[in-house]
Amino acid sequence: MRKRKNMAADGRRYDIILVGATGYVGALIADYLASRAGGNAVRWAMAGRSAGKLDAVKAALGRGGERVASIVADTANRAEMDALAAQTKVVLTTVGPYAKYGSELVAACAAAGTDYCDLAGEAPWIQKMIDAHQDAAEASGARIVPCCGFDSVPSDLGVFFLNEEVRKRTGKPCAAIRMRVKSMKGGASGGTIASMMNLVEEATRDSQVRSVLSNPYALNPKGERKGPRQPGTLPVTYDGTAGSWTAPFVMGAINTRIVHRSNALLNYAYGRDFQYDEAIMTGGGVFGAPAAIAVTGAMGAFGLAAAFPPTRAFLNRFVLPKPGQGPSAEQRERGSYDLLFAGTAIDGRVFKARVTGDRDPGYGSTAKMIAEAAICLSELPDDVAGGFWTPASAMGGPLMERLVEHAGLTFEMID
Repeated sequence: MRKRKNMAADGRRYDIILVGATGYVGALIADYLASRAGGNAVRWAMAGRSAGKLDAVKAALGRGGERVASIVADTANRAEMDALAAQTKVVLTTVGPYAKYGSELVAACAAAGTDYCDLAGEAPWIQKMIDAHQDAAEASGARIVPCCGFDSVPSDLGVFFLNEEVRKRTGKPCAAIRMRVKSMKGGASGGTIASMMNLVEEATRDSQVRSVLSNPYALNPKGERKGPRQPGTLPVTYDGTAGSWTAPFVMGAINTRIVHRSNALLNYAYGRDFQYDEAIMTGGGVFGAPAAIAVTGAMGAFGLAAAFPPTRAFLNRFVLPKPGQGPSAEQRERGSYDLLFAGTAIDGRVFKARVTGDRDPGYGSTAKMIAEAAICLSELPDDVAGGFWTPASAMGGPLMERLVEHAGLTFEMID
């Protein structure tokens, strides 16, 4: 890898500024950073539009919260984003939908040589940011890493982990990997839902958005956005390796694109013909197929309702969780997820790995994952050059180690 060109981030006031600290997930991240930054090991501050709300978040942190600096700034204001980015090594932002509220902050970080991570799952917006600011990020040394929550860290690092293990055992990477959601307890956050609904709205009126959503290589570097046909997940199918019926996994739309971008950025370490797909396991018994049909039908009905303005407005107003809403602490603690990765080696052998998380995916685990990603970025060596990266291609093994040690994730091979 090329070395970073610019060390302007050295000597800045903060290691991390958390933007969006007054939101539901932002407050969880603030609480986690406060516990991880004991003894001033991590110099961090929080930012938001309301001084009063920032003060409330600081007060909720308890003893020591008063020492956390707060910055009043609006993500729509480029001048304020420039000033914010100039103060820190890393920006961690939860302010979505990112297509509405995230572009000025990405531009500011790319220009200032400030590392950046977010929770975006909006592939068209991510592609737009890559195309607009890759050159600036390379020139300034900014490492921009979208998708640092449940989408897409477990998928991205799960593939990275399994391929590394298969290389050790066979000398070659996997020809194909399938990720299957064995269990997932907990819901998507209101912010994630808002981003999904905004994406559906954009897709109904913009053919370019639809084109990105249909291309598994859409987030690859320019000139590398084509490749072998990928295995489209059938609505309902039986997976013999997993021993279960399966249905489509809604987050597969972003996760698959991040995995393929990682492959490209890692100089095709998984191979140029690498195949990847994701699905949800619904069971192998008599109820497995009906459950897969029910999941698929519910997803189809939701997608149809979201595609039309009147029903989309009804869902937003009366059915779906709002940004800033979320489960209780007890509900977050009871959440978990268990992901199966089945890789077929070049010689035909099948290897399996497992990735688990100890909190609900959309809130508790996501808060820990992105906080650890931000800390990892703040300590990332200069061998990782400026530009747009993925969690696996930028941080790989070091991030995995942090997640296992601090964030309740596990990565293990299944014999």
